[in-house]
Amino acid sequence: MCIMTLDTIEKRNPHVLHSTGEDLSFLNEFEVSLVQNAEALLDTKNPSEAKIVRRRFDCLRSFGATVALFPTIRENQMLRGCVRNEQQLIKALVGLAPSSHLLRIPARIQAVRSFLVTKFHSFSLLSKILPPDSGLHKSVRSVLFSTMFVIMIEDVYFSCLDKPSFPEDIKARLADELISLWDSGAEPAMIRHFSALETLWQVRNDSPPSFGTMDGTSELLRISMDMEEVWHDFLLNQSANEETQWALDEFLFGLSYEELLAVRFRLRRFGINAVDFNEIRSYLGTTPAYTKIDDSDPRYIYDFYVERKEATLFRKRLNTPGPRKTLEEIYLEYRMTL
Repeated sequence: MCIMTLDTIEKRNPHVLHSTGEDLSFLNEFEVSLVQNAEALLDTKNPSEAKIVRRRFDCLRSFGATVALFPTIRENQMLRGCVRNEQQLIKALVGLAPSSHLLRIPARIQAVRSFLVTKFHSFSLLSKILPPDSGLHKSVRSVLFSTMFVIMIEDVYFSCLDKPSFPEDIKARLADELISLWDSGAEPAMIRHFSALETLWQVRNDSPPSFGTMDGTSELLRISMDMEEVWHDFLLNQSANEETQWALDEFLFGLSYEELLAVRFRLRRFGINAVDFNEIRSYLGTTPAYTKIDDSDPRYIYDFYVERKEATLFRKRLNTPGPRKTLEEIYLEYRMTL
């Protein structure tokens, strides 16, 4: 029997990030140091909770080491006379519907994606246990948001790959960037557009809608102030695109296209100049279509994206008016064509 040691794993996968020879995982050095400091603090404050945290992150590190054992996606492999390589995977990602991905993409990809979810839950546990005034709490939350954004950007990329309107050359570049992400051990810097989408989500999280006249001017201004020049070019380029405006309104106000139509119709009908959130909810009289973002939990940002994406698919199937893409998909497509 061949026993796999950590040294063996490192030799096979030298790109995997680690802090010491005894700690090999898909955590970067900052994250490893953060966990070690948190465990040391909890040892003095609450040893029983420190034990829970240590056990959880031991499992996470073991999971990361196991993921590292899977062969790199960029290597050519010969299996019974057939070559399996990166280009074949790119073609598969471009040509398959999302529902077909599960059993058709390499095991390493599924393992990395599962690791990301496990990592999120592990740091979420740490966030709940650490004292809010510990000095480490803010850093743990930053890891939570960063991990959640990686999961979200995977979803955005997959959605783009499934859009017939996306050119094939752009889809191939998207697939190549996804492979870089998975093969690097879920390091977001490997995706060229990660920081742009992360900034968009973060700014939206920090800028809740004020509603008012419902024209979106103040919301768009607050978001745009912290965005890069490409975002401003995007807005100018897409100013006449009706679908982009619909998707942007959903993103800014946190209401569905259908809800926005209902609210604006009521404002015009009764000559109302400005409204607040409570008035809007009374106008609609139903459960909100989209989750209200709560900055205390990054999962609400993810929920908000998924709900909008599902709404676009619903409109597409029923051929009803409204955005057929999320703002993130439209913005990513624009960036990829530059």
